[in-house]
Amino acid sequence: MSDRKQNDSNLSNKMPHKDEKAELANDEKNEKLLDADLEYIIEEEEKLKEKLKESTQLERFTTDVVLFLSLVKDYSQGNYRKVPYKTISAVVVGLLYILNPIDIIPDFIPVVGYIDDALIIAFCLKMVEKDLKKYETWKKRQSSAKTSDKLKKKA
Repeated sequence: MSDRKQNDSNLSNKMPHKDEKAELANDEKNEKLLDADLEYIIEEEEKLKEKLKESTQLERFTTDVVLFLSLVKDYSQGNYRKVPYKTISAVVVGLLYILNPIDIIPDFIPVVGYIDDALIIAFCLKMVEKDLKKYETWKKRQSSAKTSDKLKKKA
């Protein structure tokens, strides 16, 4: 095979095909949407915490939702990216659902308004349980490493 044909062949192997281009564009679009959702959740952190305080149905999920928020922040800042896309997406969907006052059962309905929110969080927790445990372990290691560094500096 001539050098030119070989170079053309190599070039065509390196260039993305139509399907690959569409997939890359779709991935980029999804990443931008995810980034916007992450930013929104971080901005609304206090609102989420207030909802947890005012709802007896959500109260039992406080620790998990706070861990969700921590994961969202670390993911957004690039500190922790060892999480599958489906996991971070499930966490984001769960938090966005809590933030939305008009959902399956609107939050303003007394007594039952937060039941659907609790069900969604429980479902999301079930989906991301293993990855959330890994993140929690990583987070604890980070905290102990920072504490250790502070102690070394004082000594």
